[in-house]
Amino acid sequence: MGIIRYIAALLLCCVLGAPVCAGVLAQSDVERRFPAPYIVGPKEAGLPVWPIFRQNGTATELAGYAFESIDLAPIPGFAGVPMNLLVAIDPKGEFIDVSVLSQHEPVFLDGLGEEPLFAFARQYRGLSLRQDIAVASKAGRERGADANHAWLDGVAKATASVRILNQSVLSAALQVARKKLGFAQGRDPDRIARIRAGLEQRLSVPQMLDAGLIRRLRVRNSDVEKLFAGGAGAGLDPQALAAPDDVFIDFYLAWVSVPAVGRSLLTDASWNKLKNRLDEGDHAFLAMSSGRYSITGDDFVRGSVPDRLALTQDKLPIGLRDLDMDLQLADPRALQVDSVTVLRVIAQAGLDPGGALAFSLPVTRAKGIVYPERISKDIALGYKLPAEYLVPAAGGSKGWRAVWIDRLPALLSLAAALVLLAAALALQQRLVRDGRRFAWFRRAYLLFTVGYIGYYAQGQLSIVNITAAVQALAAGRGLGFMLFDPMTVLLWAFVAMTLLAWGRGSFCGWLCPFGALQEFTGKFGQWIKLPQLMIRPRTDARLKWIKYALLALMLASALLAPALADMLVELEPFKTAITLNFNRSWPFVAYAVGLLLLSMVSYKFFCRYLCPFGAALALFGRVRLFDWIARRAECGKPCQTCRHRCEHGAIRPNGTVVYAECFQCMDCVVIHASDEKCAPLMLELKRRPAIPIARVAN
Repeated sequence: MGIIRYIAALLLCCVLGAPVCAGVLAQSDVERRFPAPYIVGPKEAGLPVWPIFRQNGTATELAGYAFESIDLAPIPGFAGVPMNLLVAIDPKGEFIDVSVLSQHEPVFLDGLGEEPLFAFARQYRGLSLRQDIAVASKAGRERGADANHAWLDGVAKATASVRILNQSVLSAALQVARKKLGFAQGRDPDRIARIRAGLEQRLSVPQMLDAGLIRRLRVRNSDVEKLFAGGAGAGLDPQALAAPDDVFIDFYLAWVSVPAVGRSLLTDASWNKLKNRLDEGDHAFLAMSSGRYSITGDDFVRGSVPDRLALTQDKLPIGLRDLDMDLQLADPRALQVDSVTVLRVIAQAGLDPGGALAFSLPVTRAKGIVYPERISKDIALGYKLPAEYLVPAAGGSKGWRAVWIDRLPALLSLAAALVLLAAALALQQRLVRDGRRFAWFRRAYLLFTVGYIGYYAQGQLSIVNITAAVQALAAGRGLGFMLFDPMTVLLWAFVAMTLLAWGRGSFCGWLCPFGALQEFTGKFGQWIKLPQLMIRPRTDARLKWIKYALLALMLASALLAPALADMLVELEPFKTAITLNFNRSWPFVAYAVGLLLLSMVSYKFFCRYLCPFGAALALFGRVRLFDWIARRAECGKPCQTCRHRCEHGAIRPNGTVVYAECFQCMDCVVIHASDEKCAPLMLELKRRPAIPIARVAN
């Protein structure tokens, strides 16, 4: 079915003339490829990736991200159609899997068959994005793999096709790693500098050298010998030993896609030719050299990735590919070079023109005959584009302030709802004058809590907020990470203020999405007349201590055994029911659904007895400033109406309110204000003398 959808999407793409085609997999397709113990989350809207979680005991941990390369790096193949690959990387940037979803390379369709391509893709498993991954050439095999380099065995007669596949995989995976895994030192790939397009002044070669637009690296044989001195590679180059002062390489590097550089360094015809070959966001570098060493060795294949020149930025490799173009220098005499090669960095590689670039020229020596030992050393060359040729990144790094700006409409909506709730609680006597009107207000607000705060804004406060803060403070870290979740911060600020006024009830009774779900299921159970589980007052009081014990256990484990804390927080069903919308493995779903079903016969069972977050709020709520629920002298003596009607068991027989257990549903406030429900008020009204009506004389 995936292939059929891909072909249909491809035909539609061609008919509409769209430049790229989107991925074709559905979540169910990805789930089949990553079965249990993996859990595949919904495809994200901002970046087209599926988060993959792993079930580890009772804990669920992030295992990585899966994505289609065509969504992120649609690099055309020989048939003009991009390959589509399913790529999965773990949180460390290592490849979990790479598999071919579709391809239109003639050599694999009509000649070799697809199995060699599938086998090539399987080589990525276990490799890391922090390595420079390339298709092996003679020089690559001589150098050998290490922590910073990895070589893939190519496919005979299909070298170019597998190199395109490699570029597609790396370009797509690096985008995900930068955005989701914190690679590139936290730099936001959406906020990078751009090349200044209109700056095309003519400069001489000496001027470009002085400005740093052309970087020169002159290395003698003796310099290379010093690199290998004291190691196994020392003294293995007879030519270097015989002529130590001769030039090993005289290397020039220019960022030729910068208009001022390209127009000054190339002829007009070559500059126009180069511009036509570059797509928007692409970069090109001109590598020019003379001497006995060149970046294009004897086995170099035009159009491929050079083995003798590598580029990294922020310690991440960035692919360079030969454009297979013959470009003419405007003044060949200014640069006495024997080799001129133009190399492209595609836009999907995520290169930041405003950042420093680290180029390196690897030099490899061999020791031995039968099984020679390969020793490699790098010659480094840095490149930093001057600021006047750049348009700075818009707004710099996003940081938490930009996150707040991005979510400003949602924050304003939530703020308005919180102001409304605060006004309702402050003016409760007016609100409860009409019991039916109050009931509809409460239902509407709880629906808002479930739908908007819970499922839309993902504002479910949780014990995880507290354990994360405890762990951060214990480790000497700040709480700045919380600022990246503005909805949670706003809710916490409101809850903190209302704890002073009303205690825990403002959150537990009005703003907790899972609590609201329980209230709806509980009312539904009563509406369909399910028998209710009656718990004796003494048993009820004992059961309520369970949540405090769970809170203490979680806080202790957060400090002493974080792995245990990660397991214990799963006692909260909030992540399953609200955050992941029941999209988890069946034990978690069964637990959350079971609690909702239990609330149909035992009102808000989890909230009253098991919720550690509610226990924490109850403790914080002890600092409230006043008792806000009005009482009469007859409450509890003898009237027991409110106590019997309180489904949370928060009123003692003597009529006093246990605010630590009060969910602020205000049912007792409605009763207190009603002359049809409050027995003391009804008696008081009966005792009042009737006011005589004066007879009006005609």
